[in-house]
Amino acid sequence: MKPKLLVSACLLGQPVRYDGQAKPLSEQDWRRLRQKFDLIAACPEGMGGLPTPRPPAELRGGDGTAALRGQAGVITATGEDVSAAFIDGAGQALDLAQAHGCRQALLKANSPSCGSRRIYDGRFSGTLKDGEGVTASLFRQAGIVVCSEEDIDVLLDAPSRQAAQQSEFS
Repeated sequence: MKPKLLVSACLLGQPVRYDGQAKPLSEQDWRRLRQKFDLIAACPEGMGGLPTPRPPAELRGGDGTAALRGQAGVITATGEDVSAAFIDGAGQALDLAQAHGCRQALLKANSPSCGSRRIYDGRFSGTLKDGEGVTASLFRQAGIVVCSEEDIDVLLDAPSRQAAQQSEFS
């Protein structure tokens, strides 16, 4: 039996991003992932009740870890605080991952939910900063190895390499 992998729904071709678009993986990456994993799709923002399309949102005052502690917020370009929806969606995505026994997740790079290494700076300037999104942070805290499509090869390497990846970000 193949292990389960939670994947951002937009990477699987579902049009759930804030702009109503998808960011599908290449056919080669799809094929490689399907050979090794059973894929579980999730969109934390949608799971938290946000519509598609929706105004873009960015973390302000910190990253996903700070947002989970109530020390930062997720604010839309129109000024609405959507932190509660992001946190609720992250919790639901974690519940889904745990219910399926996922030990790893492939999440969309740079997203305020799913970004695993960089996120936008909170000023809607297009500038990235170091940090992770709300869902990525919650997953890491729960012991789930988080990767983005930028480092998909980590998921396809041996478990020892994945453990090294996890400790690198802890």
